[in-house]
Amino acid sequence: MSVYVIGITGASGALYGVRALEVLRRVPGAVTHLILTAQARTTLTLETSYRPEDVEALADHVHDPTDLAAPISSGSFLTDGMLVIPCSIHSASAIAYANNDSLLVRAADVCLKERRRLVLVVRETPLHLGHLRTLTRLAEIGAIVLPPVPGMYAKPRTVDDIVNHTVGKALDLLGVPHDLFPRWQGRTS
Repeated sequence: MSVYVIGITGASGALYGVRALEVLRRVPGAVTHLILTAQARTTLTLETSYRPEDVEALADHVHDPTDLAAPISSGSFLTDGMLVIPCSIHSASAIAYANNDSLLVRAADVCLKERRRLVLVVRETPLHLGHLRTLTRLAEIGAIVLPPVPGMYAKPRTVDDIVNHTVGKALDLLGVPHDLFPRWQGRTS
């Protein structure tokens, strides 16, 4: 069994988080713990046809983002890592400075302190110097920063192709098998 924490923040790109949950649901032995922030619920309804309860139904366990006593808030609760997808700059900053006032930030902090994988799909552009310093700090303390930048070698034709590439790259970092995008095979003549 593999246990993953999935955090979805209010940053644009809620579909990235939905797709990650859809893929993990099909992985044998994968167990997901979802934190859907209040702003994520709003963004989800603004950007997609999904309702928050549809997304929650994709997870094995759903946690109230204000419940700092949830199992995933403790290092003694074993997980295989956490994916924050999409990750707002607000959440990234809180994680970078251990402002543990929400379950999402606390669960991310637990991953960092326990040396577990923490992948942040930071969705903001353009970035000012404060953002860049925050992302640098995150990398320095052990987080993996993965902006949603599609690989054009896969020749994406749809928004789904672009979403799948980013989600696939994030799942690669957690060691989750998938077939979301074609792998680079080198130049073919």
